[in-house]
Amino acid sequence: MSDIRFAMELALMLSVFFLVTVHLKTDAMQVTSTGPQTIQKAQGEKVLLGCTYTPGLQDAGELDIEWSNVSPDMTQKDKLILAYTDGRILNYDPSLSGRLRFTGDPKQGDASISLSDLRISDTATYQCKVKKAPGVDTRKVTLVVMVPPSVPKCWVDGKEEKGSPVTLRCKSNQGSSPLVYTWTRESGGSKPPLAVPLNTQSGEYLIKNHSDSYAGSYVCEAKNPVGKAECKYALRAHNPTNEVGVIVGAVIGALLLLFLLLLAIWLSVCCCLKLRYEKEVANEIREDTRAPESHPPSRNSSSRSVLGYRTHQGVSYSLVGNRLPNVNGSNASHPSNSDKNSKLSATGRKPLPPLKYDHRYGYPV
Repeated sequence: MSDIRFAMELALMLSVFFLVTVHLKTDAMQVTSTGPQTIQKAQGEKVLLGCTYTPGLQDAGELDIEWSNVSPDMTQKDKLILAYTDGRILNYDPSLSGRLRFTGDPKQGDASISLSDLRISDTATYQCKVKKAPGVDTRKVTLVVMVPPSVPKCWVDGKEEKGSPVTLRCKSNQGSSPLVYTWTRESGGSKPPLAVPLNTQSGEYLIKNHSDSYAGSYVCEAKNPVGKAECKYALRAHNPTNEVGVIVGAVIGALLLLFLLLLAIWLSVCCCLKLRYEKEVANEIREDTRAPESHPPSRNSSSRSVLGYRTHQGVSYSLVGNRLPNVNGSNASHPSNSDKNSKLSATGRKPLPPLKYDHRYGYPV
């Protein structure tokens, strides 16, 4: 009998505790919004941060709602960005002006906000705090703003020759990490099994032994949590080039170029030597040419020249073999050197040395 009574008393106590707990929950302020605690959005898009609430039966004070950026440093204060108090909406961050607003009526239990034209700097943890004395409740949500991938560039490393290694590559210049690349074959069948597995981080798809079975159209897709983009590449399979012929042609071309270079150098040297020789010959000709007389011949010298005499450097010369006309019009020969010497000896003077004959002017007079 005592055991039954103890069981009844225990059940009564549990019922009372449950009723009190439910009553207390009903009377407390509650933020009722649900959803992911982390939201990822693309740059330029719009996001909704939910914060609906239900006040308790005992909450009869003034409604006060605050939205703030939670500082990652616990020692720093959170940054207040938007508030609703005394029936007024207050914006505390000028950089968010025009982009941040309440989506509903805060007095009717909806303190949700929207943020448009998202920027990378908007990445943060946002906290909604609803106060209505004596009740208070909060909710935090983390916003991550990312850059979607740009249209990637597709190319291939290698000559696309049969039997040689070929690597398909794909790269986006813009896009927030993590970026994931995937290659799919658009035409020509499924991807051959001999290819090395794709590196999803670098976008490399290696084909070790290229053949006709790999030829076809391939599509590369770059993707991150907020967007994706793709590019295409048409892979071909060429026959190997004749490397021996290419090498021989390159050698012949190099030898021909060397020959032309040597020929140009030889022609330049010949031209220089020819010009130098002509210049030296011209200089010799100018040196052999005698300058004209600095003053005109005197009257006597000119008459002597007419009569058969020539003058050179102040010395008169007789023209050998010519006859000089005398005053009577008869021709007389010029006295010889021996006659002149004999006359000088007869006068008692020292005989003069024999005169030297000049082949251009004759004997000096």
